[in-house]
Formats: sequence, structure tokens, C-alpha cells
Amino acid sequence: MEPMIRPQEIIDFCLAPLNLDTQTEAEREVRRRLEHVIKTFQLRAARPVAVDFSSMPSQVINEAAHGYE
Repeated sequence: MEPMIRPQEIIDFCLAPLNLDTQTEAEREVRRRLEHVIKTFQLRAARPVAVDFSSMPSQVINEAAHGYE
């Protein structure tokens, strides 16, 4: 996987597992907020920041530890 720089590309990748209905106002608001956060961060960093999800360690949730068996 190539590193992602474009905010919309990062947002699409992150929201994909949620399978949100793209026709809702809530989904559009989530995208608008995330885009603002990413663009603000990139502006403060004074350059686009690439996100490489392929080098990210997996997150394993132990459901039994939280009582969701």
C-alpha cells in the first residue's frame, strides 16, 4: 500500500470498515470534520503529511477482557 497524502483518500480508507450510508447528513458531517482536522494538521506541519497504513501495527481488542463474550 502506498502512503496517502490527500485528506479525502485518508478519510475514505478510515471510514470504509464502517460501511456508512453516504446519503445521510451525519456521514457528510463526519467527513467534513475529519477533512478539517487533517487539513489543519497538514497546514500546521507546513507540508502534506503522508499516512502509511501498511506500516501501522494491528490493533487487537480482547473482547473477553471487556465482558463482550
